[in-house]
Amino acid sequence: MNAPSRRLTVDLCGLRLATPVLAASGTFAYGVEMEGLVEWPWVGAMVVKGLSREPMNGNPPPRVWEASSGMINSIGLQNIGVRAFVDDKLPGLARTKVPVIANVFGYAVEDYQEVISVLEDAPGVAAYELNVSCPNTKHGGIFFSADPALLAGLLGKVLPLIRSGRPAIVKLSPNVARIEPVARAAEEAGAQAISLVNTFVSLAIDARTRRPRLGAGFGGLSGPAIKPIALRLLYEAARAVKIPVVGLGGIATGEDAAEFLIAGASAVEVGTASFWDPSSVSRIASELDRFLAEEHIASACELVGTLQMGETAKK
Repeated sequence: MNAPSRRLTVDLCGLRLATPVLAASGTFAYGVEMEGLVEWPWVGAMVVKGLSREPMNGNPPPRVWEASSGMINSIGLQNIGVRAFVDDKLPGLARTKVPVIANVFGYAVEDYQEVISVLEDAPGVAAYELNVSCPNTKHGGIFFSADPALLAGLLGKVLPLIRSGRPAIVKLSPNVARIEPVARAAEEAGAQAISLVNTFVSLAIDARTRRPRLGAGFGGLSGPAIKPIALRLLYEAARAVKIPVVGLGGIATGEDAAEFLIAGASAVEVGTASFWDPSSVSRIASELDRFLAEEHIASACELVGTLQMGETAKK
């Protein structure tokens, strides 16, 4: 595979990326495990598996169920913990020459603060993606992403700890009544970008046993099945904020990626597709490059936010 063309080069929160196609958290392991399976020059950035302050074992099995046009997972954010990541995984990522975005999560404000504090002292991290789709256990289990005030409070205590200048991307959940208030809350609290969508809460049932297909019961639906809803939420969020938006949710081809850019995304993340094709991130970037060439579009940036809706589309 040749090197990506300049058509794909984008700027995301000050990060110069070779392509706008990123590997999504939780689907690309810690990055080093993907060596030999992906063409690194075509990966705009990798968002590593979510990191917590201490190692987590995750949910009981089974953890994954193949749904129609998608996948339901209930991994439970299993990870080795931020300190083990810094010591054992981060050094090996330097040879990929791909920008590393650390995904951070927690169940209390202090969890996020601790992870950020550890990562701030570690070289080789280009940016943070704050997963706010977790329940705040100190406030009755209300999800950070479900309450704009709660989200603003979290970011107000976490973002000041980032003294390295690394941009913070806030990853939003689709499991809310309206996405715009949450997107604006993230922007007003100082986020440099937002990403969406995370998975949709779902349930798979075994009719013969009358039990859930997953050990934890509910899981998160991802893959092509959610793409139309993800596009709608992304479009609404992008219109509500002035900061960049990173889109994800069912992207499996270069044209899928183009659709998200047209809806308002400055970059995209590929997740579930990597499970059935580990080379998906680089393949999709290559397909997007070919799409731009065929459509005589000089830069991927020219696609961003060009969707014509309603009366505008008729002109």
